[in-house]
Amino acid sequence: MTSPEYRARFGFDIAFANGGGMHGDGFRLDLPSADLNADAISTLLIRHLGLALVESVALRDLEIVEEQHRGSRGVEAATPTSVRRIVDLSHSIHAGLVTYPGLPAPEITPFLTREDSRAKYAPGTEFAMDVITMIGNTGTYVDSPFHRYADGGDLSSLPLEKLVDLPAEVFHLADAWSPDRRGIGSATLADRDLHGAAVLLHTGWDRHFGTPAYGRGAPFLTEDGAQALVGAGVALVGIDSLNIDDTESGGERPAHSILLAAGIPVVEHLANLGSLPARGARFTAAPPAVAGFGTFPVRAHAII
Repeated sequence: MTSPEYRARFGFDIAFANGGGMHGDGFRLDLPSADLNADAISTLLIRHLGLALVESVALRDLEIVEEQHRGSRGVEAATPTSVRRIVDLSHSIHAGLVTYPGLPAPEITPFLTREDSRAKYAPGTEFAMDVITMIGNTGTYVDSPFHRYADGGDLSSLPLEKLVDLPAEVFHLADAWSPDRRGIGSATLADRDLHGAAVLLHTGWDRHFGTPAYGRGAPFLTEDGAQALVGAGVALVGIDSLNIDDTESGGERPAHSILLAAGIPVVEHLANLGSLPARGARFTAAPPAVAGFGTFPVRAHAII
């Protein structure tokens, strides 16, 4: 288990030595511990905002609460109290599972039953061999460029360097979007160095997985958000929602198009992202190396 995490909630008034100022209300900031005073929190605020020539900082209505970190700059990730913890980020696949409305559910049938196998092996030895028929877009899966582009790289061409043991930058956004503001844009993702990282968008939508509610009103990555991630040089992008794109805006899929054109794998239908720290975990989501195929389930997981 990780140590408790704390955040400060406050308003602020900042004056600059060369004139002008800034004001904020309802601001939230990660804290390394719960025992910081107003001066220490003011220093963290300056570092987080990247401000120069600050003359004074006044905090208003300061409150410290136990709350999961969101990745404020200048605050290191909480140190785990155990040596290592593995977090499963995948949905289980079973016969009849509806991952995406309108796509076929997997079917699992026996090829060789245990009973029939007893005639083929030594006494006391038996096996079960089963056949699963499913679309690649089942459960938690990764998209390769071939999913979108006929001349794009398929699953067998995905470099493991973009799928295995990646530094995870988790954006905890479960309280940062609403039904009338579902898109995750570039400004939300602009406060970190994301080069070479697996950017994981925690929206909390996975709580609806397997229910009719999962299919409508889901959060997504906007076109400018996808462009910003390409510009930042990310290795992979994942989301715990119905789709990386807005499926209710027509047939366009800008996030898929932009990310996959840049060779950035996309992992959809993740689960349990709320269990990860904003920084510090290592992420893996590798599919089988299937040639001529664009999408396949993964056992996505993170090591903390």
